[in-house]
Amino acid sequence: MKLGFLGAGAMGGAILKGAVNSGVLAAKDIYVYDVIEELNEKYKAIGCNVASGVKELGESVDMLVSAVKPQQAAKSLAQLGDSMDGKAMISIMAGLTTKSIREMTGGNFRLLRLMPNTPALVNEGAFALDLGTDLTDAEREFAEKLFTSIGIVEWMPEDLIDTACGLSGAGPAYIYLVIEAMADGGVAKGLTRKTAMNLAAQTVLGAAKMVIETGEHPGYLKDQVCSPGGNTIVGIKTLEEHGVRAAFIDTVVKSTERTQELGQGK
Repeated sequence: MKLGFLGAGAMGGAILKGAVNSGVLAAKDIYVYDVIEELNEKYKAIGCNVASGVKELGESVDMLVSAVKPQQAAKSLAQLGDSMDGKAMISIMAGLTTKSIREMTGGNFRLLRLMPNTPALVNEGAFALDLGTDLTDAEREFAEKLFTSIGIVEWMPEDLIDTACGLSGAGPAYIYLVIEAMADGGVAKGLTRKTAMNLAAQTVLGAAKMVIETGEHPGYLKDQVCSPGGNTIVGIKTLEEHGVRAAFIDTVVKSTERTQELGQGK
């Protein structure tokens, strides 16, 4: 499989490096084109092929990951011309529906829309994939193998992909804020910055693994930590008083709505 990346910024780059690091793809089978020359040189240095333009990229690959910003999609995709005819495209462009992507691109190609996130770089990505894709069975199998090698995969109807964007696509940024704030609390009570950051980050990682690996509801796991009159239940009470639960719910809702606006060109 020759895989191309149209755009190799933060998200496209995370998938590219995750795929190479996991051994699913060799760098020699990856083709890249980005308008930022430094990014092209960065991936050329690890053995990837760099195309001279968008159409050459399409002509060189069997499957293309479109990772350009939604606002730049129409201009970039139009340059593919008929180079993707009979081939497959994977779109990670926030808010853009399969219908709008086909209209922007033209030609006759198969399409999978998905929403990734940046922890793919450390093989802990979360990927929401469109159930309605028209990829062939072999292409779908390759896509699932690729993304499960660098995280978890959830298939869903396309109309829920924007919600995944607001939740898991943007979610790492929310959690980085949580880690930073928890560490700040530790520093305020005497921990060194390095120690506080390590403890906060590992606590988030461990709690997330507990949810995934035990299959237990997070509310149940929370209750197991909260002993009567203890420090944990006092901490939970403090979070509730500050409206943390409502803030996170509203954050995901508002981020989803912004994703939908991006898809409408706003």
